[in-house]
Amino acid sequence: MANAKQKILIVEDDLDVAEMVTAYFRAQGYDVLTVNWGEDGVRACQTNHPDLAILDIRLPDIDGYEVARRLRSDRRTSDVPIIFLTEKRERADKLQGLELGADDYITKPFDIQELRLRVRNALQRISQGSLTNPVSGLPEGPLVDERLAAATKDDNLAVLLVSLENLDAFRETYGFVASDDVLRAFSVMIHNTITEIGAKNDFLGHLGPAEFVLVVNAANRSALQERLHSRLHQSLDYFYPIRDRERASQRSDRLDVKMSEIPSVSGRFTSLDRLKAELLRLKH
Repeated sequence: MANAKQKILIVEDDLDVAEMVTAYFRAQGYDVLTVNWGEDGVRACQTNHPDLAILDIRLPDIDGYEVARRLRSDRRTSDVPIIFLTEKRERADKLQGLELGADDYITKPFDIQELRLRVRNALQRISQGSLTNPVSGLPEGPLVDERLAAATKDDNLAVLLVSLENLDAFRETYGFVASDDVLRAFSVMIHNTITEIGAKNDFLGHLGPAEFVLVVNAANRSALQERLHSRLHQSLDYFYPIRDRERASQRSDRLDVKMSEIPSVSGRFTSLDRLKAELLRLKH
């Protein structure tokens, strides 16, 4: 059961969906406030200070994007986690929501258990101060920034980025729980590889939800990268059910691994943001 002090705001104009979600989360022990219009959602968030907001995008007055924009621009509500709940499935729609600072995005029709897990994860991130990823347990946010900043001043350190590609497509087909299992398995395989052939102070964390960043001893970089490439690629087929493996191998959106590296970061970057931008540029 959730902590009774955790408050969820639901902004949803479909009365049947609103009633179902409200009843479900109240049964889970949350304090739930529901409104049906975007303007009411903005006011409710400002006056009731929820721990999390679930926003439908299609609303009768202003859309969910505008609600999120106003919440993010108001000091009182700028830190409230937002989960978009919508019928839209296009990548551009998801990107627009993420650019506005949404924490997650779920499309209708949805599995209420999946929504519950996403709500739980978002609330855990807030309660832990975004220091660890709720799925993998690995460091993220400030802890990762701290290690990357230190790497810019150490000639002996290299940075690797390991990206798990097409996890969203996998989640759409097999569900939230299965995709979390993949993410956890990847984190364990990377961690074990570092333990086997890395150095004592090597670091592993998240740069993004499906991006793992490694700060490692430069002398071990090549061997570590080679072992990771082999181990991770060999595992991909096993995440699919046996009946789907042959078909999945032919799909353009099958699970994949991309790796990029900066062999030496010391003295090359004037800011942490430039280093992170370069890592993501190399990925693409």
